[in-house]
Amino acid sequence: MNLIQPGSFLTLHYRLSSTDGTDVVNTFESSPATLSLGAGQLAPALEQRLIGLAEGARVAFDVPAGEAFGERNPQLLQRVTRALLREHGDPQASYACGDVVEFPTPDGAGSYAGVVREVGDDWLLFDFNHPLAGRALRFEVQVLGVLD
Repeated sequence: MNLIQPGSFLTLHYRLSSTDGTDVVNTFESSPATLSLGAGQLAPALEQRLIGLAEGARVAFDVPAGEAFGERNPQLLQRVTRALLREHGDPQASYACGDVVEFPTPDGAGSYAGVVREVGDDWLLFDFNHPLAGRALRFEVQVLGVLD
């Protein structure tokens, strides 16, 4: 029987939910996921829980608040002026609370996202924390296949 180890290629169903049972991701009702352990497709804290599981295993883990996606960082709440948004983005764009906005990295090679939390007359407050930061989660998994 194949056991999951670092670098294993996996096929699995998984469900990531909040502790109240609200799904964040659920593949049990659709196609299974395939991933290479260690490639960054899952948070490292979630990947660690998979190591040692056997093909065919179905288990659930409670993940403490902040462990999977870090604690919420108040310094990642940033006000951005509308002038700066117009200068570096679409000057005609409009924004509302809950909108996700992509920003280029300083080197221009990538991007990161912020969620609009407040809208002022000449500024917007963006939250650059991971949406699941600081939250306790439940991680349920059914291992369908393991390749080393």
